[in-house]
Amino acid sequence: MDIEIKKTVKPVNYKNAINLLENRVNNLIQNKGKELIWFLEHKAIFTAGTSYNEEEIIDKSIKVLKTNRGGKITWHGPGQIICYVAIDLNKRKRDIRRFITVIEKTIIDTLAEFNIRSFNDKKNIGIWIHDNEEVKKIAALGIRVKKWVAYHGFSINFSNNLNEFKKIIPCGVNNRGVMTLKMIKNVKKSDILEKLEKNLLINLEY
Repeated sequence: MDIEIKKTVKPVNYKNAINLLENRVNNLIQNKGKELIWFLEHKAIFTAGTSYNEEEIIDKSIKVLKTNRGGKITWHGPGQIICYVAIDLNKRKRDIRRFITVIEKTIIDTLAEFNIRSFNDKKNIGIWIHDNEEVKKIAALGIRVKKWVAYHGFSINFSNNLNEFKKIIPCGVNNRGVMTLKMIKNVKKSDILEKLEKNLLINLEY
Protein backbone atom coordinates (compact mmCIF):
# COMPACT_ATOMS: atom_id res chain seq x y z
CA MET A 1 0.00 0.00 0.00
CA ASP A 2 1.23 3.46 -0.90
CA ILE A 3 0.08 5.46 2.12
CA GLU A 4 1.78 8.63 3.34
CA ILE A 5 2.08 8.90 7.14
CA LYS A 6 2.09 12.53 8.25
CA LYS A 7 2.66 13.68 11.85
CA THR A 8 2.31 17.33 12.82
CA VAL A 9 3.41 18.43 16.30
CA LYS A 10 2.17 22.04 16.46
CA PRO A 11 -1.61 22.55 16.62
CA VAL A 12 -3.15 22.90 13.14
CA ASN A 13 -5.95 25.33 12.24
CA TYR A 14 -9.09 23.27 11.55
CA LYS A 15 -10.02 24.88 8.23
CA ASN A 16 -6.44 24.57 6.94
CA ALA A 17 -6.41 20.88 7.85
CA ILE A 18 -9.71 20.19 6.10
CA ASN A 19 -8.58 22.09 2.97
CA LEU A 20 -5.45 19.93 2.79
CA LEU A 21 -7.51 16.80 3.37
CA GLU A 22 -10.05 17.67 0.67
CA ASN A 23 -7.24 18.34 -1.80
CA ARG A 24 -5.87 14.88 -1.10
CA VAL A 25 -9.32 13.36 -1.58
CA ASN A 26 -9.78 15.12 -4.94
CA ASN A 27 -6.35 13.90 -6.06
CA LEU A 28 -7.23 10.31 -5.15
CA ILE A 29 -10.50 10.58 -7.10
CA GLN A 30 -8.37 11.57 -10.11
CA ASN A 31 -5.95 8.69 -9.43
CA LYS A 32 -3.20 11.08 -8.37
CA GLY A 33 -1.07 11.10 -5.23
CA LYS A 34 -0.94 8.84 -2.20
CA GLU A 35 -3.50 7.88 0.40
CA LEU A 36 -2.98 9.68 3.71
CA ILE A 37 -2.90 8.99 7.44
CA TRP A 38 -2.31 12.23 9.34
CA PHE A 39 -1.83 12.56 13.10
CA LEU A 40 -2.21 16.07 14.52
CA GLU A 41 -3.76 18.31 17.16
CA HIS A 42 -6.16 21.21 16.64
CA LYS A 43 -6.44 24.58 18.27
CA ALA A 44 -9.62 24.64 20.39
CA ILE A 45 -12.75 24.49 18.21
CA PHE A 46 -16.32 23.16 18.30
CA THR A 47 -17.39 21.45 15.06
CA ALA A 48 -20.78 20.13 13.98
CA GLY A 49 -21.32 17.20 11.62
CA THR A 50 -24.16 16.83 9.14
CA SER A 51 -26.61 15.25 11.63
CA TYR A 52 -26.20 17.68 14.53
CA ASN A 53 -29.10 19.44 16.23
CA GLU A 54 -29.08 23.02 17.63
CA GLU A 55 -30.42 21.65 20.94
CA GLU A 56 -27.09 19.88 21.46
CA ILE A 57 -25.42 23.27 22.11
CA ILE A 58 -25.78 23.90 25.86
CA ASP A 59 -23.64 27.06 26.07
CA LYS A 60 -25.20 29.31 23.42
CA SER A 61 -22.22 31.70 23.55
CA ILE A 62 -19.82 29.27 21.85
CA LYS A 63 -19.01 29.43 18.15
CA VAL A 64 -19.65 26.22 16.23
CA LEU A 65 -18.16 25.51 12.81
CA LYS A 66 -20.46 23.46 10.58
CA THR A 67 -18.62 20.77 8.62
CA ASN A 68 -19.43 18.18 5.96
CA ARG A 69 -18.31 15.17 8.02
CA GLY A 70 -20.79 12.66 9.40
CA GLY A 71 -21.85 12.76 13.03
CA LYS A 72 -22.94 15.43 15.43
CA ILE A 73 -21.24 18.12 17.52
CA THR A 74 -17.86 17.72 19.19
CA TRP A 75 -14.87 19.65 20.50
CA HIS A 76 -11.26 19.45 19.33
CA GLY A 77 -8.29 21.03 21.04
CA PRO A 78 -4.88 20.69 22.67
CA GLY A 79 -4.17 17.33 24.29
CA GLN A 80 -6.46 15.45 21.93
CA ILE A 81 -5.09 13.04 19.33
CA ILE A 82 -6.63 13.62 15.89
CA CYS A 83 -6.19 11.18 13.04
CA TYR A 84 -7.36 12.25 9.60
CA VAL A 85 -7.37 9.83 6.69
CA ALA A 86 -7.89 9.89 2.96
CA ILE A 87 -8.36 6.25 2.00
CA ASP A 88 -9.47 4.99 -1.41
CA LEU A 89 -12.13 2.31 -0.94
CA ASN A 90 -11.99 1.59 -4.68
CA LYS A 91 -8.74 -0.25 -3.84
CA ARG A 92 -10.48 -2.27 -1.15
CA LYS A 93 -14.11 -3.21 -0.60
CA ARG A 94 -16.62 -0.48 -1.38
CA ASP A 95 -18.18 -0.89 2.04
CA ILE A 96 -18.49 2.12 4.35
CA ARG A 97 -19.58 0.04 7.35
CA ARG A 98 -16.49 -2.14 6.88
CA PHE A 99 -14.27 0.95 6.84
CA ILE A 100 -15.82 2.30 10.06
CA THR A 101 -15.19 -1.11 11.64
CA VAL A 102 -11.53 -0.79 10.60
CA ILE A 103 -11.30 2.55 12.45
CA GLU A 104 -13.07 1.18 15.53
CA LYS A 105 -10.91 -1.95 15.60
CA THR A 106 -7.74 0.14 15.27
CA ILE A 107 -8.58 2.17 18.37
CA ILE A 108 -9.72 -0.87 20.38
CA ASP A 109 -6.63 -2.90 19.36
CA THR A 110 -4.32 -0.01 20.25
CA LEU A 111 -5.79 0.56 23.70
CA ALA A 112 -5.71 -3.20 24.35
CA GLU A 113 -1.92 -3.11 23.88
CA PHE A 114 -1.81 -0.87 26.96
CA ASN A 115 -4.21 -3.19 28.86
CA ILE A 116 -7.06 -0.71 28.45
CA ARG A 117 -10.34 -2.43 27.57
CA SER A 118 -12.63 -0.44 25.28
CA PHE A 119 -15.58 -1.27 23.03
CA ASN A 120 -17.79 0.08 20.26
CA ASP A 121 -21.55 0.54 20.46
CA LYS A 122 -23.85 0.10 17.47
CA LYS A 123 -26.33 2.67 18.83
CA ASN A 124 -23.79 5.34 19.85
CA ILE A 125 -20.88 5.68 17.45
CA GLY A 126 -17.48 6.03 19.06
CA ILE A 127 -15.27 4.04 21.39
CA TRP A 128 -16.28 3.64 25.03
CA ILE A 129 -14.78 2.59 28.36
CA HIS A 130 -16.36 1.31 31.57
CA ASP A 131 -15.45 3.66 34.42
CA ASN A 132 -16.81 1.95 37.54
CA GLU A 133 -20.58 1.96 36.99
CA GLU A 134 -20.49 4.51 34.17
CA VAL A 135 -19.80 4.23 30.46
CA LYS A 136 -17.62 7.07 29.14
CA LYS A 137 -16.41 8.06 25.68
CA ILE A 138 -12.70 7.87 24.94
CA ALA A 139 -12.78 8.34 21.14
CA ALA A 140 -15.08 9.94 18.54
CA LEU A 141 -15.48 9.05 14.84
CA GLY A 142 -16.69 11.12 11.91
CA ILE A 143 -16.39 9.82 8.35
CA ARG A 144 -17.45 11.19 4.97
CA VAL A 145 -17.15 9.35 1.64
CA LYS A 146 -16.78 11.04 -1.75
CA LYS A 147 -16.73 8.79 -4.84
CA TRP A 148 -15.59 5.93 -2.58
CA VAL A 149 -12.74 7.88 -1.03
CA ALA A 150 -13.21 7.90 2.76
CA TYR A 151 -11.97 10.88 4.73
CA HIS A 152 -12.12 12.82 8.01
CA GLY A 153 -11.33 10.29 10.75
CA PHE A 154 -11.27 10.02 14.54
CA SER A 155 -10.15 11.72 17.74
CA ILE A 156 -8.94 10.21 21.02
CA ASN A 157 -9.12 12.09 24.29
CA PHE A 158 -5.55 11.85 25.53
CA SER A 159 -4.86 14.65 28.03
CA ASN A 160 -7.30 17.37 26.98
CA ASN A 161 -9.47 19.53 29.24
CA LEU A 162 -12.86 17.79 29.48
CA ASN A 163 -14.68 20.91 30.72
CA GLU A 164 -15.19 22.03 27.11
CA PHE A 165 -17.50 19.04 26.57
CA LYS A 166 -19.86 20.42 29.23
CA LYS A 167 -20.80 23.23 26.83
CA ILE A 168 -22.33 20.74 24.38
CA ILE A 169 -24.00 17.33 24.27
CA PRO A 170 -20.98 15.52 22.77
CA CYS A 171 -21.96 13.55 19.67
CA GLY A 172 -25.60 13.91 20.75
CA VAL A 173 -25.24 11.47 23.68
CA ASN A 174 -26.44 13.09 26.92
CA ASN A 175 -26.47 10.14 29.34
CA ARG A 176 -22.78 9.23 29.15
CA GLY A 177 -19.61 11.04 30.16
CA VAL A 178 -16.21 11.52 28.58
CA MET A 179 -12.75 10.67 29.84
CA THR A 180 -9.10 10.84 28.78
CA LEU A 181 -6.43 8.16 28.48
CA LYS A 182 -4.33 10.00 31.05
CA MET A 183 -7.14 9.50 33.60
CA ILE A 184 -6.77 5.74 33.13
CA LYS A 185 -3.05 5.20 32.71
CA ASN A 186 0.18 7.16 32.50
CA VAL A 187 0.99 6.41 28.86
CA LYS A 188 3.18 8.34 26.44
CA LYS A 189 1.49 10.02 23.50
CA SER A 190 4.33 8.89 21.20
CA ASP A 191 3.69 5.25 22.20
CA ILE A 192 -0.04 5.59 21.44
CA LEU A 193 0.69 7.16 18.03
CA GLU A 194 3.17 4.41 17.16
CA LYS A 195 0.63 1.65 17.93
CA LEU A 196 -2.22 3.50 16.18
CA GLU A 197 -0.14 3.78 13.01
CA LYS A 198 0.85 0.10 13.12
CA ASN A 199 -2.69 -1.15 13.75
CA LEU A 200 -4.32 1.13 11.20
CA LEU A 201 -1.94 -0.03 8.47
CA ILE A 202 -2.62 -3.68 9.38
CA ASN A 203 -6.40 -3.22 9.48
CA LEU A 204 -6.45 -1.36 6.14
CA GLU A 205 -5.09 -4.43 4.37
CA TYR A 206 -8.39 -5.90 3.25
